[in-house]
Amino acid sequence: MSGTGTGEEPGARAARARALVLLRIRGRATAVALLPAALAVVLFAAGAQGFADGGGWDAARWAVAACAVVVLLIAAAVAVAVARAKPAVSPTVPLSEAAAPDLYRLVRELADRLDVPAPSAIALTPDCDSWLEDRTHPASGGPARRTGAAPVLVIGSPFLWWMRVAELRALLAPVVAGTSASAQPDIAAARRFVRGLDGAVADGSAPAKGAVRRALRLPRAFVGRIARILLRSCRGHAAEMERGVAAAASTRAQAVDYGLRIVAQEQVGLAYAGWDRLLTRVALPAWRMGRWPSQLDAGVVSALTELSRRDRLAEGYASRLGERPACDLLEEPGAADEAASLLAARLFHGGPAETGPDWAPVDWQQYPDEVVDRKWRSEAARLHRVLDTMGVPPAAAVGGVPTLARVVEHLEAGEGGGDELAAGISAAVAREEAEAQGAGARGAAAPDPGDDLLALWGPDPLPLFPLQPPRTGTELLADHVAAMVCCAAVDTAGAAPGLDWLDGPTLLVDGERRADLGSPVLSLVEDGDAGPLRSWLASVGVRTDKPVRLV
Repeated sequence: MSGTGTGEEPGARAARARALVLLRIRGRATAVALLPAALAVVLFAAGAQGFADGGGWDAARWAVAACAVVVLLIAAAVAVAVARAKPAVSPTVPLSEAAAPDLYRLVRELADRLDVPAPSAIALTPDCDSWLEDRTHPASGGPARRTGAAPVLVIGSPFLWWMRVAELRALLAPVVAGTSASAQPDIAAARRFVRGLDGAVADGSAPAKGAVRRALRLPRAFVGRIARILLRSCRGHAAEMERGVAAAASTRAQAVDYGLRIVAQEQVGLAYAGWDRLLTRVALPAWRMGRWPSQLDAGVVSALTELSRRDRLAEGYASRLGERPACDLLEEPGAADEAASLLAARLFHGGPAETGPDWAPVDWQQYPDEVVDRKWRSEAARLHRVLDTMGVPPAAAVGGVPTLARVVEHLEAGEGGGDELAAGISAAVAREEAEAQGAGARGAAAPDPGDDLLALWGPDPLPLFPLQPPRTGTELLADHVAAMVCCAAVDTAGAAPGLDWLDGPTLLVDGERRADLGSPVLSLVEDGDAGPLRSWLASVGVRTDKPVRLV
């Protein structure tokens, strides 16, 4: 079998055929750009030989020559834009061979078994996916800058903590097998052409910064429009080429741990479910409080362990505990987990690149006090500030101190007070988020493009991948009322803040999780019916007339 496999694998042959189509498109575009110049040469040659004399021929020659110059200038501008355009590079955490010698050894042995080039480097991404990424462009950075180097293997960091070593090897087999396509010259050239067009389109639509770039805005937009037309003609063929590459890689990888790969694919779905739940329910509240959990990948294991108790999809987890976890392939799993966790916070929430007083790491033992309790009390304080702005008086039997009774009595009274309160909370949250972003932008030093993992993404605002849509006013009001109830339970009934790996911040009463607060709160917020909530408060022993400590 050859190094590329194009001689025997149908998928590789189909991919190469599509690559040749893409290269023909590039050749036709070049031919169209050279056509006026060729015609001008013919006309001048004919005039020199005496075959095209006269004033009309002279005018035609110079008109075609002028047209050729313009077309060549435009073609040169497009070619330079395509060659210089920065390709899209996924934000990742680089993983050196010194930091993961066993992982590099596993990948190289896998490449040898598949008879393909080994990836040039390995990187981690805070997502449940793995792929190969070409970083031969000078702007990409990293060890794969030279043309013709093998691509970088990007591995989802949750896989390393959740999967066993054998499962990870089986999962990576079809991914590593894809390096054979990078060694095929036609496919590699076609990929560079398409990536260059994509980068030129992005550069043409990016906002101009600086006087020179603003002056060149129209030419850049024009060049970007031409690149967009070429990219549109290439899109279908490029997609079919990548499908062929994937089919060839899958065929080649069937000889390596095929049966185990089926089991590994099941674990991928389970890991994705746990990772998504961990980000949206556990990490997001911490990020909003200016804290970023520093061991998210380790948290995936805890979340999926909890899922194994509640969901039959996680059956068989106990039998896997005796096998070696893939994170053992790293020299310092904790450092890699921390770097991936910080990158996840930047991608999904938009946090700063470096830690500080308002953006600090938090471990899971500190989470209840550093995140849950602070979240409840800050939301309760915001709720009472809005009530003060609205002129809502304190509860009838209590002095001017913050109590749960004040909130319940106001919402129970109805008369549109809930809608006004929800609007006030929404405005306060938006104002505080805007102030926090402005303060972060003023206080943060400009990151070094060589060090910033997201520098290559250009001016795109963070977060790049928001986890949730903006919350409605009713949702915000319900969250704030629930936070006030939890504060009152902690201060008057001996409850405690806790962490649920699947549901995030939770209230612990006598050491047991109380997950039945949502429905009574919604009855009060949406219908003005305080009966269910009063019954819940009585069952827990919460005193609504007692003052609550706020932040």
